Amino acid sequence: MAEYVSGRLRLEAPSGLSDAEIRVLPAMPLHAITSVYGEAGLGQRLLIEIAALPAADRRRVDLACTFMSLMHADDRRQREPYANHPLRVAIRILSHYRVRDPDVACAALLHDTVEDHAADFAAGTPQGALRALARMFGARTAGLVEAVTNPAWGPGRDRDEQYREHVAASLEACPWARVIKASDFTDNAVGLFHTSGPKLARLAGKYRPLVPVLRELVLRPDTPLDPGVKDKIAAQLDDAEDRFAAILR
Repeated sequence: MAEYVSGRLRLEAPSGLSDAEIRVLPAMPLHAITSVYGEAGLGQRLLIEIAALPAADRRRVDLACTFMSLMHADDRRQREPYANHPLRVAIRILSHYRVRDPDVACAALLHDTVEDHAADFAAGTPQGALRALARMFGARTAGLVEAVTNPAWGPGRDRDEQYREHVAASLEACPWARVIKASDFTDNAVGLFHTSGPKLARLAGKYRPLVPVLRELVLRPDTPLDPGVKDKIAAQLDDAEDRFAAILR
């Protein structure tokens, strides 16, 4: 890992937040933390969520966070650093979904690294990048990242249609990937509140047809979430569909 991550671990570094500000973080919605404290606040919230994990698992999640931050250092997502998005995806899984699986937490943090930055590490190809992630974070983490990574676009294919087909097929085969995609999708749906211009309608049109597919997959018996969590996600997906419909009207 030292090949990619050097110096002090990201979550161990001082955040600049006071003790009182850190104590209030667990009570704040994730997008409120983003607005008030930015990436530093999200990093502290992640640190709170992994505090009860064994030391080796905390270190691995911390290294995944460091690596993700390095890969997305120059990326932007509308009005915020892109790294905020995978941080929220991971925190939502740990906190709201009550999952305490370090492999899943690492995969959530890394879920866009191969799709967006395969050329920046390893052999410069998606498969080379996945092999590098397997060496750094374990085969299961890399497999989960692969399950939520979009393939190269097929010539002549509609990009959004291919995206939805890939999501449905990969989540059918990998129940734990459904957990990551549910958090990712929820964050994208909420993020539309912070999107403007032509991109708003385009993203609503891309995501809306996937809502019933994802809802059905999340509610399946083999999806590894508590029933109450599944119901909460289903309700959030219903809200997202209403939001998409309103935008497209």
